[in-house]
Amino acid sequence: MSTGLRILVPIKRVIDYAVKPRVNKSRTGIETAGVKHSMNPFDELAIEEAVRLRERAAKATAGAGPSPAIADILAFSAGPAKAADVLRTAMAMGADRSVHVQVSEEEAQTGLEPLTVAKLLAGVVREQKSDLVIMGKQSIDDDASQTGPILAGLLSWPQATQAAKLNVKTLEAGGHEATVEKEVDGGTETVKAKLPMVVTADLRLNEPRYASLPNIMKAKKKPMEKKSLADYGVELRQRMQTVRVEEPEQRKGGGKVEDVDGMIGRLKELGAL
Repeated sequence: MSTGLRILVPIKRVIDYAVKPRVNKSRTGIETAGVKHSMNPFDELAIEEAVRLRERAAKATAGAGPSPAIADILAFSAGPAKAADVLRTAMAMGADRSVHVQVSEEEAQTGLEPLTVAKLLAGVVREQKSDLVIMGKQSIDDDASQTGPILAGLLSWPQATQAAKLNVKTLEAGGHEATVEKEVDGGTETVKAKLPMVVTADLRLNEPRYASLPNIMKAKKKPMEKKSLADYGVELRQRMQTVRVEEPEQRKGGGKVEDVDGMIGRLKELGAL
């Protein structure tokens, strides 16, 4: 059996980032029927980084702190049947295989809250004996940014959130260490921890590759295992309720002034000065 690292990359199917969201008629959420979906952009970064770690390992030479070999990259998603599409995309980008926990569209919208997903991922980590979890820092539909930190808490693993740079090396004394740089107010913070570990990806981590046609065709032959929530002992439980969703107020058009005095006068009229 290979002694390389086993990486888990959770991904989510969301409304495509280029689509303008519309509130549904009942004003309880966003309209999803007939709307283009794609992989969550932050999860694309996570898949790309996992593949790059493998590529770095392939180029690494013997010496102090070499990049560890990557034995397996597993893409995972929980969602409706169409979530299989983003798993195929992940495998076309370089993931070796995938696991799909299928739930209904309604269950995906109401029951897959951060705590439920984190419990599900904890079960996957234990089952797959993962050494490293790389995931998006948030999904662009709910912007919760909670799943990664909750998962690290459930596993009692160290975590590094909002990663802008990730480096993993093999320690001479044994084991592996990850160094993560992330942007903070006024500078950059660097953290280190020994694996196993949870890392969440920020937009500056990398530039995801496009899946080539040959790789898309190869991805169709890569294994995708179908699972259920019951396989991991997880039950859907809605803890939060969306009371109402409203469209933002339309912005009023701006006006032009002739000079600085006119601008100051207008600001005084509006009570801004």
